[in-house]
Amino acid sequence: MIPIVSIVGRSGSGKTTLIEALVSNLTARGYRVATIKHDVHGFEIDHEGKDSWRHKQAGAAVVVLSSPRRIAVVMDVEREWDPGEMGMFWTGGVDLVLTEGYKRACYPKIEVNLTRESDPWLCAGESSLEAVVSNWKPTPALAVPFFLGSEVSRLADWMEERFLGSKAASGCEVLVGDERIALSPGEAAALESAVKSWVARLTGKKAPEIVEIRFGGRVGACGSGR
Repeated sequence: MIPIVSIVGRSGSGKTTLIEALVSNLTARGYRVATIKHDVHGFEIDHEGKDSWRHKQAGAAVVVLSSPRRIAVVMDVEREWDPGEMGMFWTGGVDLVLTEGYKRACYPKIEVNLTRESDPWLCAGESSLEAVVSNWKPTPALAVPFFLGSEVSRLADWMEERFLGSKAASGCEVLVGDERIALSPGEAAALESAVKSWVARLTGKKAPEIVEIRFGGRVGACGSGR
């Protein structure tokens, strides 16, 4: 599964600043990183009067904005989705998902406090707390790794070891003609998830471990261990 790590903290604590720095650092290392911004108050991604805004206001359940370099989706849901349920969107083959928020979810958390030394820690004592990032050492000390706000590279080193492992071949490959293309762990997980989700939608049943796909008589397989 693609690892999901939640960057949590109080309002104004520096969450966005840390995510920006981590995304830049990890991307420079060759990883593909997805981010989720949690907003309990709702949001709009388009300006009033734009065509996509008009589509949504007219009652479209799903609106897709497409360009040669980006795709955005606005979709109605009956309840708030967990970050793991958003896995259908990681078909671009990402290696790591960073969320800003979701402090009540069970995903591994890195708590941030770069602005106010007197603020108590939100997740102190929680088993999901993996590390803290602050300009002051926690008092009393917390039993998790501590990083200064300026130590983004050291934090990225720790995250790479803790959540990403090696970016070596995942054991999954795609055969294109006579060429074999090895996939990264993120790409392999995204491909398998996309195929199984597609099969489940077609059949109304849970996809089996091995799925065989035929293109003009040619056969391909996607599944765990293949």
